[in-house]
Amino acid sequence: MIETDVVIIGAGAAGLMCAATAGQRGRRVVLVDHSTKLAEKIRISGGGRCNFTNLNIHPDCYISNNPHFVKSALKQYTQHDFIAMLCKHGLTFHEKTLGQLFCDQNSDGIIRMLKDEVEQGDVIWRMGTSIISVAQAQAGGFVIETSQETWHCQSLVIASGGLSIPQIGATAFGYEVAKQFDLKIIPQAAALVPLTFQAEDLWGELAGVAIEDVVVSCQMQQFREAILFTHKGVSGPAILQISSYWQAGEMIEMDLIPELDLQNFLATANRDALLSTVLSDVLPKRFVQVFLQKSGEIRPLKQYSTKVLQSIEAQLHCWQVKPSGTVGYKKAEVTRGGVDTDELLSKTMMARKVPGLYFVGEVVDVTGWLGGYNFQWAWSSGYVAGLNV
Repeated sequence: MIETDVVIIGAGAAGLMCAATAGQRGRRVVLVDHSTKLAEKIRISGGGRCNFTNLNIHPDCYISNNPHFVKSALKQYTQHDFIAMLCKHGLTFHEKTLGQLFCDQNSDGIIRMLKDEVEQGDVIWRMGTSIISVAQAQAGGFVIETSQETWHCQSLVIASGGLSIPQIGATAFGYEVAKQFDLKIIPQAAALVPLTFQAEDLWGELAGVAIEDVVVSCQMQQFREAILFTHKGVSGPAILQISSYWQAGEMIEMDLIPELDLQNFLATANRDALLSTVLSDVLPKRFVQVFLQKSGEIRPLKQYSTKVLQSIEAQLHCWQVKPSGTVGYKKAEVTRGGVDTDELLSKTMMARKVPGLYFVGEVVDVTGWLGGYNFQWAWSSGYVAGLNV
């Protein structure tokens, strides 16, 4: 058995940040991951472009059983702190919509930076290493048996992630450890994920059509971004956002023409033109054609009564659909639910009833919005644990 101060299980965003922080404090750290590839979820994020944080980080942008839990970690390590790290390493970035920050050197630049930070702390790497067992030691601390060796440590950090994207190695390991130590788990579900419709509701002929400005609402929450029709249902940023709030059986509502007074718009249009042609000035042509065909035949604008036009406007402003489900963890950005935050100390990320045991990142019941919020949670929670292990 080999003695060390800290064992961190999971070399993703949160685990790397925790290892770098603890190692640079002088702690003896071992970083273990069952994958041979480092930080694959960072590598594929944003199509490889890596939306690493957001300028508008705020506790209200996170879902958790305890909405106040994230405040301490986000305050201790902010988006500006991570930006400063990028600058220190000579990396550059640019802002896209809604405060989203992307690395100009793509995800590889972020991974290289984090790897350099970890190596500055003389951390011992154990990639491609399986965990055989985790147990509390009689003399205190924990005994971690791996496929390579057995470690005895005083602090154990679980940074193994959630269930999203199993094809790159996601497992339920972190939840199993929490259950082993009798910690409560909030039920998990795929989040930031495309929604599916029943076959009879699916407008398959719309697959590939995007509407750039849509307000999508569910459970008193709404997002205004683009949507994209798929062969199975609907996706796009606004749908991914609302999926984190949607529960099975609920309706979602879409305003496809936000802020547009359609009656005033139609009053200035050529009344001899087909209604589909007129509406194609504000919505994609293929969508308009399918939408009007579902409602009846397509006719010149002048042949529609005011009542029918008002009904069409009402549908476009308040299109209600009931998804049949989601496409699941394979396409989910993150996992909703996880280790109950009531089991953890928000200032340190340590389990209240198991001294020395920490949980960080996606394995915890904290789910951020799309747009860099979940990476910031990984940086913040990993950093806070790294200060305290």
